[in-house]
Amino acid sequence: MSASLFDILMVIALGTLTGMGIGLIIGFFAGIQRREWSAMNRNQKTLQVALVILFCVICIAGLGYYFLIVPEM
Repeated sequence: MSASLFDILMVIALGTLTGMGIGLIIGFFAGIQRREWSAMNRNQKTLQVALVILFCVICIAGLGYYFLIVPEM
């Protein structure tokens, strides 16, 4: 693997940005996310944070695989 530090940081940054957007949009359309954070109860906040973290990890893993492993094959 000949990825530079910039490549790794770019994958992490893009994956986090994309995952956060997807997690927030899915949470909003599923009815978990409210327009104001204070309008949500503790269970909704926990579920929303879990959605965002899950999709961030999925996007980082997918981008990492696509950009760092696939070109070597």
